[in-house]
Amino acid sequence: YMSLAFCIFFFPSETINKIFLRGKKKFYTGNEINVPSWNKIFVGALAVWFAIQIALPLRHWFFQDDVLWTEEGHRLSWRMMLRGKGGRITFKVVEKGTSDTIIVQKEDYLSPKQLRAIPSKPDMIWQFAQRLEQEYAEKGMEIEVYTEGKIRVNRGPYKTLIDPKVDLAAEEWQHFRHHDWILPSTED
Repeated sequence: YMSLAFCIFFFPSETINKIFLRGKKKFYTGNEINVPSWNKIFVGALAVWFAIQIALPLRHWFFQDDVLWTEEGHRLSWRMMLRGKGGRITFKVVEKGTSDTIIVQKEDYLSPKQLRAIPSKPDMIWQFAQRLEQEYAEKGMEIEVYTEGKIRVNRGPYKTLIDPKVDLAAEEWQHFRHHDWILPSTED
């Protein structure tokens, strides 16, 4: 059926015009090229779109350390899943001005799929810390969120991904910059 449908492309333009447009639209036989007035705007927008389509997938080359470790610039890049990454992580909530520490039960907040992904994805770790801060703020508590955990890449040795001394609730997310709280792949 598809081949039959595409047969139409082998007919001359005049025949297609006679069969399908039957006098509704006059067949154009002129050779001049009419460039619309909005051509420059269209070309400019298309150039910006192409630049974004090339820049986003290549941005991981501008982050320090290995993208397989930090995940910075990994999403929307021209990379396949070239690695296996997993580990474990614990979130600690400390009320500001006290030494009261609460170990967060991640299972109360996250789905099984999220529980598998969160130890190895710094952006998810940061988002979860922000969510914890928001939830405790609604209860009237000012908190700090710390993590402890280790991950491994391609069944290598376990290493610490997130600096356990950094309060993730106080950190800002930067889409195009390296985060100092993500430890280098060579440490540990």
